[in-house]
Amino acid sequence: MTPGDLVVIASLSGPLDVGHAPGLEQAVAVLERMGFRVRLAPLLETGRHHWWSAAQPADIAEELNALLRDPEVRAIIAHDGGHTVLGYLDLIDVEAITADPKPILGYSDLSLLHLVLYARTGLVGFHADLATSGLGGHWQAAPAARQAELEKLYSTLLTGPEAIGALPTTSSWECWRAGRTEGRLIGGLTNRIVLAQATRHALPLERFDGAVLFWEEMGGHASHVWSYLQVLRHSGILDRISGMVVGVPHEIDGLGGSDASPTLPEIVLDVLGDRDIPVLGNVEFGHAGPNLPMPVGIRVALDAQQRTLSLLEPAVRPAHGDGPVG
Repeated sequence: MTPGDLVVIASLSGPLDVGHAPGLEQAVAVLERMGFRVRLAPLLETGRHHWWSAAQPADIAEELNALLRDPEVRAIIAHDGGHTVLGYLDLIDVEAITADPKPILGYSDLSLLHLVLYARTGLVGFHADLATSGLGGHWQAAPAARQAELEKLYSTLLTGPEAIGALPTTSSWECWRAGRTEGRLIGGLTNRIVLAQATRHALPLERFDGAVLFWEEMGGHASHVWSYLQVLRHSGILDRISGMVVGVPHEIDGLGGSDASPTLPEIVLDVLGDRDIPVLGNVEFGHAGPNLPMPVGIRVALDAQQRTLSLLEPAVRPAHGDGPVG
């Protein structure tokens, strides 16, 4: 991508509620400040919905496929998350992605897109802020210096030809188990990782060999997080990864620090058992927002004790050559 390229905001899952329209306008302004042209996809219309979705899954897939086939469109950012991506995973034009890969940005339900499209095409998906609730929401509540830092980071990651290096560290980052490793960054919302792996589009287990697994969770209970991690253990994923990065938990009941309510580090280390891999926790990505971008599929270096996570490859690259595409 280059400055001046067209970025399209699309309803890839949930609808646009009337009360969220100002956030969408703010998101457009943020993207324009980054130097991009911005267009709204047709299904992104205030009040349009089908049940909990922006439209029927087939209609969302049709619009997404049109964007994937349009050579003018250089990136797609989801307006919001939701509960719809599972309905159209099998309708996506993967040949269009292979012919002209372009980054898709978003988190939550969009984790399914990132994981499945990386599995099927090698596309680097950005577990990054959504448009309306992220760029137009969490970003607006952040201090001005943080907003400027994020705008520069996202812009550089999308347009820069070089690896970005270390992500900006803050005092919230915690070493839960010391160690260093390098590997491909794979992950997303924990419950969506579990769901993706239950489909025929799942990432083959060998793709987790040496990977750095990143994950975040929101809502529900601490026991749910423990259960999702147990699924990853039973599936063999935890035996294959070389490191773990955990996002900031959001609205999870039952986290505390007593016999009745464990902390999140206690849950993670309990499930990992004697697997001696570095674990970096409380990193700013996920529903707590605003998000550091986590590009699925690129190589990273993790040093949990030094509390650093470095991106070792450019995240957006041509469709030819070695490694993932984006």
